[in-house]
Amino acid sequence: MARTRLQKCTTCGAYGLSETCAECGAPAQAAVPMRFSPEDSRADIRRKLKNVESEAWVNQLPSPEDEQE
Repeated sequence: MARTRLQKCTTCGAYGLSETCAECGAPAQAAVPMRFSPEDSRADIRRKLKNVESEAWVNQLPSPEDEQE
């Protein structure tokens, strides 16, 4: 699965939403960089600020059942 929805073809530079280019069939990659680095040394501080350990935060996240309705 792509990490962002907007993808850019590695060959022709066309933009699309799939991981393969609709115009030339070449692979596509994310058009923008990730918001935070996976090696983020301050991620624990950011999680505490957003209070992601709380039950309320978990309950507000979208679930696959919500998308089917």
